[in-house]
Amino acid sequence: MKVLVTGGAGYIGSTTCSALLDAGHTPIIVDSLVTGRKEFTNGRIFYQGDISDSTLIKKITIDHPNIEACIHFAARIAVEESTQNPLLYYTENVSKSIALFAALRDCGIKKVIFSSSAAVYGAAEVMVTESTPLSPASPYARTKMAMEMALEDFANAGYFKGIALRYFNLVGVDPKMRTGPFVPEPSHILGKLLDTAFGNLPHFTIAGNDWQTRDSTTIRDYIHVWDLALAHVAALEHFDTAASEQCNVINLGTGNGTTVKEFVDAFIRVWGDISVVIGARRPGDIIGAYASCDRAKNLLHWETKFSIEQGIRDALRWTKEEKHKILQ
Repeated sequence: MKVLVTGGAGYIGSTTCSALLDAGHTPIIVDSLVTGRKEFTNGRIFYQGDISDSTLIKKITIDHPNIEACIHFAARIAVEESTQNPLLYYTENVSKSIALFAALRDCGIKKVIFSSSAAVYGAAEVMVTESTPLSPASPYARTKMAMEMALEDFANAGYFKGIALRYFNLVGVDPKMRTGPFVPEPSHILGKLLDTAFGNLPHFTIAGNDWQTRDSTTIRDYIHVWDLALAHVAALEHFDTAASEQCNVINLGTGNGTTVKEFVDAFIRVWGDISVVIGARRPGDIIGAYASCDRAKNLLHWETKFSIEQGIRDALRWTKEEKHKILQ
Protein backbone atom coordinates (compact mmCIF):
# COMPACT_ATOMS: atom_id res chain seq x y z
CA MET A 1 0.00 0.00 0.00
CA LYS A 2 1.21 3.51 -0.78
CA VAL A 3 0.92 5.91 2.17
CA LEU A 4 1.46 9.67 2.32
CA VAL A 5 3.57 10.39 5.41
CA THR A 6 3.77 14.01 6.52
CA GLY A 7 6.78 14.78 8.70
CA GLY A 8 8.42 11.59 7.45
CA ALA A 9 11.91 13.05 7.89
CA GLY A 10 11.48 13.48 11.65
CA TYR A 11 12.37 11.08 14.46
CA ILE A 12 9.01 9.29 14.75
CA GLY A 13 7.99 9.76 11.13
CA SER A 14 11.19 8.36 9.68
CA THR A 15 11.12 5.41 12.06
CA THR A 16 7.55 4.65 11.01
CA CYS A 17 8.59 4.88 7.35
CA SER A 18 11.18 2.17 8.06
CA ALA A 19 8.51 -0.01 9.67
CA LEU A 20 6.20 0.57 6.70
CA LEU A 21 8.93 -0.45 4.26
CA ASP A 22 9.73 -3.56 6.30
CA ALA A 23 6.05 -4.51 6.16
CA GLY A 24 5.92 -4.16 2.37
CA HIS A 25 4.26 -0.74 2.18
CA THR A 26 5.53 2.33 0.31
CA PRO A 27 5.76 5.62 2.24
CA ILE A 28 5.57 8.83 0.21
CA ILE A 29 7.23 11.45 2.40
CA VAL A 30 6.40 15.16 2.46
CA ASP A 31 8.46 17.26 4.87
CA SER A 32 9.51 20.90 5.01
CA LEU A 33 12.83 19.94 6.69
CA VAL A 34 12.36 22.77 9.19
CA THR A 35 13.05 20.19 11.91
CA GLY A 36 13.32 16.96 9.88
CA ARG A 37 16.56 15.56 8.48
CA LYS A 38 17.16 15.16 4.74
CA GLU A 39 19.42 12.17 5.54
CA PHE A 40 16.40 10.27 6.83
CA THR A 41 14.77 10.39 3.39
CA ASN A 42 17.67 8.80 1.50
CA GLY A 43 16.46 6.01 -0.77
CA ARG A 44 12.82 6.92 -0.13
CA ILE A 45 10.24 8.80 -2.19
CA PHE A 46 10.46 12.35 -0.88
CA TYR A 47 8.88 15.71 -1.62
CA GLN A 48 10.21 18.77 0.19
CA GLY A 49 7.49 21.26 0.98
CA ASP A 50 4.83 22.46 3.38
CA ILE A 51 1.82 20.36 4.31
CA SER A 52 -0.46 23.39 3.76
CA ASP A 53 0.58 23.61 0.09
CA SER A 54 -2.48 22.14 -1.62
CA THR A 55 -0.78 22.33 -5.01
CA LEU A 56 2.03 20.12 -3.72
CA ILE A 57 -0.39 17.62 -2.17
CA LYS A 58 -2.29 17.46 -5.46
CA LYS A 59 0.95 16.91 -7.39
CA ILE A 60 1.93 14.06 -5.08
CA THR A 61 -1.43 12.35 -5.59
CA ILE A 62 -1.15 12.82 -9.36
CA ASP A 63 2.34 11.32 -9.30
CA HIS A 64 1.09 8.49 -7.07
CA PRO A 65 -2.62 8.02 -7.81
CA ASN A 66 -2.82 4.84 -5.74
CA ILE A 67 -2.08 6.48 -2.37
CA GLU A 68 -4.66 4.98 -0.01
CA ALA A 69 -3.97 6.71 3.31
CA CYS A 70 -2.16 9.54 5.07
CA ILE A 71 -0.22 9.28 8.32
CA HIS A 72 0.07 12.83 9.63
CA PHE A 73 3.10 13.42 11.88
CA ALA A 74 4.15 16.93 10.86
CA ALA A 75 3.93 19.29 13.84
CA ARG A 76 5.83 21.38 16.34
CA ILE A 77 6.22 19.41 19.58
CA ALA A 78 8.11 21.43 22.23
CA VAL A 79 5.87 22.30 25.18
CA GLU A 80 8.02 25.18 26.45
CA GLU A 81 8.33 26.69 22.98
CA SER A 82 4.56 26.47 22.54
CA THR A 83 4.07 28.49 25.73
CA GLN A 84 6.47 31.17 24.53
CA ASN A 85 5.13 31.27 20.97
CA PRO A 86 1.56 29.94 20.83
CA LEU A 87 0.90 31.68 17.50
CA LEU A 88 3.57 29.51 15.86
CA TYR A 89 1.96 26.38 17.27
CA TYR A 90 -1.59 27.23 16.26
CA THR A 91 -0.33 28.15 12.78
CA GLU A 92 1.84 25.07 12.27
CA ASN A 93 -0.21 22.46 14.11
CA VAL A 94 -3.78 23.64 13.53
CA SER A 95 -4.08 25.97 10.53
CA LYS A 96 -1.72 23.99 8.33
CA SER A 97 -3.21 20.66 9.40
CA ILE A 98 -6.69 21.87 8.47
CA ALA A 99 -5.35 22.92 5.06
CA LEU A 100 -3.83 19.45 4.71
CA PHE A 101 -7.12 17.78 5.65
CA ALA A 102 -8.93 19.86 3.04
CA ALA A 103 -6.39 18.83 0.40
CA LEU A 104 -6.73 15.16 1.38
CA ARG A 105 -10.49 15.45 0.96
CA ASP A 106 -10.12 17.12 -2.42
CA CYS A 107 -7.64 14.46 -3.57
CA GLY A 108 -9.86 11.60 -2.48
CA ILE A 109 -7.68 10.15 0.29
CA LYS A 110 -10.16 8.44 2.59
CA LYS A 111 -8.01 7.21 5.49
CA VAL A 112 -6.16 9.50 7.93
CA ILE A 113 -4.03 8.43 10.89
CA PHE A 114 -3.21 11.39 13.12
CA SER A 115 -0.22 11.66 15.46
CA SER A 116 -1.71 12.91 18.73
CA SER A 117 -0.31 12.91 22.26
CA ALA A 118 -1.06 11.80 25.80
CA ALA A 119 -0.47 15.48 26.65
CA VAL A 120 -4.17 15.98 25.93
CA TYR A 121 -4.89 14.33 29.30
CA GLY A 122 -3.08 17.15 31.09
CA ALA A 123 -2.66 16.61 34.82
CA ALA A 124 -4.36 13.22 34.82
CA GLU A 125 -2.78 10.85 37.31
CA VAL A 126 -2.14 7.08 37.17
CA MET A 127 -3.91 5.01 34.49
CA VAL A 128 -5.85 6.82 31.77
CA THR A 129 -8.26 5.40 29.22
CA GLU A 130 -9.41 7.00 26.00
CA SER A 131 -12.53 8.18 27.87
CA THR A 132 -10.56 9.97 30.61
CA PRO A 133 -11.55 13.67 30.55
CA LEU A 134 -9.13 15.81 28.58
CA SER A 135 -7.36 18.72 30.24
CA PRO A 136 -4.46 19.88 28.03
CA ALA A 137 -2.10 22.12 29.97
CA SER A 138 -0.05 23.79 27.21
CA PRO A 139 -0.62 25.38 23.80
CA TYR A 140 1.08 22.33 22.25
CA ALA A 141 -1.36 19.95 23.95
CA ARG A 142 -4.32 22.15 23.06
CA THR A 143 -3.34 22.10 19.39
CA LYS A 144 -3.36 18.30 19.51
CA MET A 145 -6.81 18.30 21.10
CA ALA A 146 -8.02 20.82 18.52
CA MET A 147 -6.87 18.60 15.66
CA GLU A 148 -8.48 15.53 17.21
CA MET A 149 -11.74 17.50 17.24
CA ALA A 150 -11.23 18.62 13.62
CA LEU A 151 -10.44 15.05 12.58
CA GLU A 152 -13.67 13.84 14.17
CA ASP A 153 -15.75 16.64 12.64
CA PHE A 154 -14.31 16.08 9.17
CA ALA A 155 -14.86 12.34 9.48
CA ASN A 156 -18.46 12.84 10.60
CA ALA A 157 -19.00 15.07 7.56
CA GLY A 158 -17.87 12.21 5.34
CA TYR A 159 -14.56 13.69 4.17
CA PHE A 160 -12.62 10.62 5.30
CA LYS A 161 -12.31 8.21 8.22
CA GLY A 162 -9.76 8.91 10.96
CA ILE A 163 -7.76 7.41 13.80
CA ALA A 164 -5.97 9.57 16.37
CA LEU A 165 -3.12 7.79 18.13
CA ARG A 166 -2.25 9.24 21.54
CA TYR A 167 1.44 8.61 22.27
CA PHE A 168 3.00 8.34 25.69
CA ASN A 169 6.73 8.82 26.41
CA LEU A 170 9.17 7.60 23.76
CA VAL A 171 12.52 5.88 24.21
CA GLY A 172 14.89 4.10 21.86
CA VAL A 173 15.54 4.16 18.13
CA ASP A 174 15.04 1.96 15.09
CA PRO A 175 16.90 -1.26 16.10
CA LYS A 176 18.50 -1.31 12.64
CA MET A 177 19.94 2.17 13.31
CA ARG A 178 18.45 3.70 10.16
CA THR A 179 17.12 6.77 11.98
CA GLY A 180 16.95 8.15 15.51
CA PRO A 181 16.62 11.28 17.65
CA PHE A 182 18.83 14.23 16.79
CA VAL A 183 18.10 16.96 19.36
CA PRO A 184 21.46 18.49 20.39
CA GLU A 185 20.29 19.35 23.94
CA PRO A 186 17.52 16.91 24.91
CA SER A 187 15.19 17.66 27.81
CA HIS A 188 13.62 14.21 28.28
CA ILE A 189 14.78 11.66 30.86
CA LEU A 190 16.74 9.35 28.55
CA GLY A 191 18.48 12.25 26.83
CA LYS A 192 19.53 13.67 30.19
CA LEU A 193 20.79 10.26 31.33
CA LEU A 194 22.78 9.86 28.12
CA ASP A 195 24.29 13.32 28.54
CA THR A 196 25.27 12.36 32.09
CA ALA A 197 26.78 9.06 30.96
CA PHE A 198 28.85 10.74 28.24
CA GLY A 199 30.06 13.54 30.51
CA ASN A 200 27.99 16.38 29.10
CA LEU A 201 26.23 16.82 32.46
CA PRO A 202 27.82 16.42 35.91
CA HIS A 203 24.87 14.44 37.26
CA PHE A 204 21.28 13.42 36.63
CA THR A 205 18.73 15.20 38.80
CA ILE A 206 15.56 13.49 40.03
CA ALA A 207 12.98 16.27 40.41
CA GLY A 208 11.56 15.53 43.82
CA ASN A 209 11.26 12.36 45.92
CA ASP A 210 8.14 13.24 47.88
CA TRP A 211 5.46 12.07 45.45
CA GLN A 212 2.69 9.62 46.38
CA THR A 213 4.07 6.71 44.35
CA ARG A 214 5.67 3.41 45.28
CA ASP A 215 9.16 4.95 45.50
CA SER A 216 8.23 8.65 45.89
CA THR A 217 9.27 9.67 42.34
CA THR A 218 6.97 10.58 39.45
CA ILE A 219 5.60 7.91 37.14
CA ARG A 220 5.30 7.74 33.33
CA ASP A 221 4.61 5.25 30.53
CA TYR A 222 7.72 4.73 28.37
CA ILE A 223 7.22 3.11 24.96
CA HIS A 224 9.96 2.05 22.56
CA VAL A 225 9.75 4.07 19.34
CA TRP A 226 9.89 0.87 17.26
CA ASP A 227 6.82 -0.46 19.06
CA LEU A 228 5.18 2.88 18.29
CA ALA A 229 6.15 2.61 14.62
CA LEU A 230 4.71 -0.91 14.45
CA ALA A 231 1.48 0.44 15.95
CA HIS A 232 1.14 2.76 12.95
CA VAL A 233 1.58 -0.18 10.60
CA ALA A 234 -1.10 -2.02 12.58
CA ALA A 235 -3.41 1.01 12.43
CA LEU A 236 -2.96 1.11 8.66
CA GLU A 237 -3.55 -2.60 8.18
CA HIS A 238 -6.54 -2.74 10.54
CA PHE A 239 -7.88 0.68 9.62
CA ASP A 240 -11.32 -0.35 8.41
CA THR A 241 -12.28 -2.05 11.67
CA ALA A 242 -10.40 0.38 13.96
CA ALA A 243 -12.13 3.41 12.40
CA SER A 244 -15.49 1.72 11.91
CA GLU A 245 -17.31 4.61 13.60
CA GLN A 246 -15.81 7.24 11.24
CA CYS A 247 -13.22 8.32 13.82
CA ASN A 248 -11.54 6.75 16.83
CA VAL A 249 -8.86 7.59 19.39
CA ILE A 250 -6.40 4.98 20.64
CA ASN A 251 -3.77 5.13 23.40
CA LEU A 252 -0.29 3.86 22.56
CA GLY A 253 1.74 2.93 25.62
CA THR A 254 2.91 -0.13 27.50
CA GLY A 255 0.05 -0.20 29.98
CA ASN A 256 2.58 -0.11 32.82
CA GLY A 257 3.85 2.82 34.81
CA THR A 258 7.59 3.26 35.39
CA THR A 259 8.84 5.68 38.02
CA VAL A 260 11.79 7.97 37.44
CA LYS A 261 13.84 5.99 39.94
CA GLU A 262 12.97 2.72 38.20
CA PHE A 263 14.00 4.22 34.87
CA VAL A 264 17.31 5.45 36.32
CA ASP A 265 17.94 2.00 37.83
CA ALA A 266 17.29 0.41 34.42
CA PHE A 267 19.76 2.82 32.82
CA ILE A 268 22.42 1.95 35.41
CA ARG A 269 21.87 -1.77 34.80
CA VAL A 270 22.59 -1.22 31.09
CA TRP A 271 25.33 1.43 31.29
CA GLY A 272 26.85 1.32 34.77
CA ASP A 273 27.00 3.81 37.59
CA ILE A 274 26.32 7.48 37.03
CA SER A 275 25.97 10.39 39.44
CA VAL A 276 22.36 10.90 40.54
CA VAL A 277 21.11 13.64 42.87
CA ILE A 278 17.71 14.56 44.28
CA GLY A 279 16.44 18.01 43.40
CA ALA A 280 13.30 20.00 44.06
CA ARG A 281 10.05 19.52 42.24
CA ARG A 282 9.84 21.54 39.02
CA PRO A 283 6.99 24.02 38.48
CA GLY A 284 4.09 22.26 36.79
CA ASP A 285 5.26 18.73 37.58
CA ILE A 286 2.57 16.12 38.24
CA ILE A 287 2.66 12.59 39.62
CA GLY A 288 2.15 11.31 36.09
CA ALA A 289 0.10 8.79 34.15
CA TYR A 290 0.28 5.60 32.16
CA ALA A 291 -1.95 4.18 29.46
CA SER A 292 -4.73 1.69 29.37
CA CYS A 293 -3.98 -0.08 26.08
CA ASP A 294 -6.96 -2.41 25.82
CA ARG A 295 -8.36 -0.57 22.82
CA ALA A 296 -5.06 -0.84 20.91
CA LYS A 297 -4.91 -4.56 21.68
CA ASN A 298 -8.51 -5.19 20.63
CA LEU A 299 -8.68 -2.99 17.53
CA LEU A 300 -5.11 -3.02 16.24
CA HIS A 301 -4.07 -6.47 17.54
CA TRP A 302 -0.97 -4.70 18.83
CA GLU A 303 1.03 -4.85 22.04
CA THR A 304 4.48 -3.60 22.96
CA LYS A 305 7.38 -6.04 22.69
CA PHE A 306 10.46 -4.01 23.61
CA SER A 307 11.60 -3.33 27.16
CA ILE A 308 12.90 -0.08 28.60
CA GLU A 309 16.33 -1.71 28.81
CA GLN A 310 16.23 -2.43 25.07
CA GLY A 311 15.28 1.17 24.41
CA ILE A 312 18.22 2.33 26.50
CA ARG A 313 20.64 -0.04 24.72
CA ASP A 314 19.44 1.13 21.31
CA ALA A 315 19.72 4.79 22.30
CA LEU A 316 23.24 4.26 23.65
CA ARG A 317 24.30 2.59 20.42
CA TRP A 318 22.73 5.37 18.33
CA THR A 319 24.44 8.05 20.39
CA LYS A 320 27.83 6.38 20.12
CA GLU A 321 27.69 5.22 16.51
CA GLU A 322 25.25 7.29 14.50
CA LYS A 323 24.06 10.51 16.09
CA HIS A 324 27.29 12.45 15.57
CA LYS A 325 27.05 11.87 11.81
CA ILE A 326 23.87 13.94 11.46
CA LEU A 327 24.72 16.67 13.94
CA GLN A 328 27.81 17.82 12.07
